Amino acid sequence: MPIVRIELFPGRPTEVKHELAREITATLERVAGIKPSATTVVFIEVEPTDWIVGGEPFARQR
Repeated sequence: MPIVRIELFPGRPTEVKHELAREITATLERVAGIKPSATTVVFIEVEPTDWIVGGEPFARQR
């Protein structure tokens, strides 16, 4: 049972996330033979101030 965890910045519409989940689920079925009912996709929205790259918040790097 794969669990696909996607971490991203907030703000994408729900339908975009749903489409991503459908496409990821379909790809796992097509490539690995995993039944769609066995795949879980989780979206975790992280604020840019909490996303640290090279020791600095991403929000400061923009």
